Amino acid sequence: MIETKTSSWSQRMADSVMERRPLLCEGVYNDKWSYDYGVVLKGFESVWKITGNPKYLDYMKRNMDAFVDDEGNIREYDINAFNIDHINNGKVLITLYRETGEEKYKKAIDRLRSQLRSHPRTSEGAFWHKKVYPWQIWLDGLYMGSPFYAEYIKEFGQEVEFNDVASQFLICAKNTKDHETGLLYHAFDEKKVQHWCNPETGLSKNFWGRSMGWFVMGLVDTLDFLPENHKDRSRLISLLKEVLSALKNVQDKESNVWYQVLDQGKRKGNYLEASASCMILYAMSKGFRQELLGKEWLETAQKVFNGVIEEFITITSEGLVNLNKNCQVAGLGGPDNRDGTFEYYISEPIITNDLKGVGAFILAAAEMEKISQAK
Repeated sequence: MIETKTSSWSQRMADSVMERRPLLCEGVYNDKWSYDYGVVLKGFESVWKITGNPKYLDYMKRNMDAFVDDEGNIREYDINAFNIDHINNGKVLITLYRETGEEKYKKAIDRLRSQLRSHPRTSEGAFWHKKVYPWQIWLDGLYMGSPFYAEYIKEFGQEVEFNDVASQFLICAKNTKDHETGLLYHAFDEKKVQHWCNPETGLSKNFWGRSMGWFVMGLVDTLDFLPENHKDRSRLISLLKEVLSALKNVQDKESNVWYQVLDQGKRKGNYLEASASCMILYAMSKGFRQELLGKEWLETAQKVFNGVIEEFITITSEGLVNLNKNCQVAGLGGPDNRDGTFEYYISEPIITNDLKGVGAFILAAAEMEKISQAK
């Protein structure tokens, strides 16, 4: 049995990432301004704050400096693609600007903020996931865009702009929520024309674990910045509780983690999936620590954390930490004509140490450590 003390797992995984990938983008096929770097590096930010060790902040800086030049131009970033994924790394840039004062980071941050000013939206005002996915809201996008948007407003914007941030979650939930289970469908097509959607509702066919993980992570992170007196704050906290409760209802009772397709655990081919489980754990543990959730959630989070370690973590002979059973990627439509069926979601590659899962693990483990230290 693997030791499940929360004192070092975030640091051990961060150290393993640094050992394996001195630069996250090195050796990557089709090197790009990839959103998963931001997930990992926000985890590094937590480890840096817990340990006080500057090597973690330096790793954040080196990875962003691989893309941001002295004029604040971002390599491999095209504003005209209007891809909400491209916003995510901006959260790391805000931290670097705050810590270093280097103007190149502020210039890059402002470029990303300018994308949101002209980003296409649904008729209700929700950001399209990408220009190539018109009129579509994907749960993933709520993590990619909203926490950066909210933090930018807090640092540089005007308070009235928070209304737009809050509405992103409310519009998304209104259109994706299944009223029977409380779970959220992966995506919604406002025009109801995509081959993957129900032509009457515009909804995709399944509840994908990681998409709901993105949503609850984005929500709990955004609440960090939304003012205490904001008119929609209580609604967003209620939404967080409702969605996490729905997730708890489909949690695997033996392992305490979650399946790739959330509500079909008994179906052949489905599997317990690491990235979604880590993301949900992060939202639960941070929600508890930030006093958004009641004390009953701590026991649940501890069970999930133990389940994540037992189900997904292995240690190599060199002492490096592995996170196994990650769905490599999943989406809807696009050149591969992804149809959102159960068969589709279980057909995508299952890999070890996918950055999205690794980043979520570091974030979740760090939250559990903060809770442990506060006792």
